[in-house]
Amino acid sequence: MHIQPSTFHGSRFTLTLALLPGLLLICALDVPSAATSGDSFAGTTGCDSHLQSVSPAGEVKITSSGTGVVPQRPRDGGGERECWTRDDLAPVGYLPLVLSSQAPPELAGCAVFPGDNVWNTPVDTLPVDPNSDAYVATIGAGSHVHADFGSGEWPPGSGAPIGIPYVDVPGTQPTVDVTFDYDDESDPGPYPIPSDAPIEGGPDSDGDRHVLVVDRDNCVLYELFYAFPQPDGSWTAGSGAIFDLSSHALRPDGWTSADAAGLPILPGLVRYDEVAQGEIRHALRFTAPQTRRAYVWPARHYASSLTGAQYPPMGQRFRLRADFDVSSFSPEVQVILQALKTYGMILADNGSAWYISGAPDDRWDNDALHELHQVNGADFEAVDVSSLMVDPDSGQAGGN
Repeated sequence: MHIQPSTFHGSRFTLTLALLPGLLLICALDVPSAATSGDSFAGTTGCDSHLQSVSPAGEVKITSSGTGVVPQRPRDGGGERECWTRDDLAPVGYLPLVLSSQAPPELAGCAVFPGDNVWNTPVDTLPVDPNSDAYVATIGAGSHVHADFGSGEWPPGSGAPIGIPYVDVPGTQPTVDVTFDYDDESDPGPYPIPSDAPIEGGPDSDGDRHVLVVDRDNCVLYELFYAFPQPDGSWTAGSGAIFDLSSHALRPDGWTSADAAGLPILPGLVRYDEVAQGEIRHALRFTAPQTRRAYVWPARHYASSLTGAQYPPMGQRFRLRADFDVSSFSPEVQVILQALKTYGMILADNGSAWYISGAPDDRWDNDALHELHQVNGADFEAVDVSSLMVDPDSGQAGGN
């Protein structure tokens, strides 16, 4: 663990040291008058623990925890340090220590769920699901991966973007009423949907017609399935769901969302900005032709009458095998493939085999995305994520 000095107070040096269990020890020491901000300090903690002198710019490396430190005075012309006494360093306060996970993905200034949410948790070291071979065979071991997103329109001239679009709006966006076909499993709203909100498949589509809206000021996600704007400014939809992006809360058990698995859609989309930055830090969304009449955490809903064990349940996580060689692929495709190795993908809807969802963007290189056709179902394995579950009604992921 590396600790940086937090502040200078003249000749007084304030350090914040992480200690176990669950505390931050804030200490202050008097720095020699000849010392500058480029000097290093180190010493020995209490309880026979110690610090080691390692690096410049006041950085201190903790090798074990303790209750105090013995700073050392730098000597001219050498790397050795002369110890001071423990009394020269006094704790000035204690604060709770919250161990944070990696930074979560962001969109429009909002974290897309906390860093320790199941969507944002690596699964590359988790065990293979016992039914992995059967699931892969059912979806199609010889079927190839397809990027169900890209640039331009399809069919050409249709006005239909390739992928699932979304829009972010301010907190002042006027809300509208939405009438649902499945109102008993939909959040009633109202929803802050602009009149020109992009619709999956375009305004004339008869497909899923998803509409995704992010309130960027309040970090709340609104999603609709089979959505149609009405002349009076309201909307109709098959179903709708609202997600607080700062929360781990799942849908009520057994409820759908705007997706068949009862999950949010936006967190699983491949977005161009992430790929351009060189890293996707979340699981992806994908579809399969046949699923089981069952769901596994974090999914909340099924959409099938099939009961055979060979059919994967909604919410099933898959990952690209660790030994799959990505070196021959275009750089942007390598980013996607690495995400599939590290975070995997979640089965969220019935559809074409191994179709990965993403947001349309004119910057996508469709020819590069077609390289994903070189990846087959046999290159994947199902993952058992049950060890991550902290609470069946929460998306928070714990240790495995």
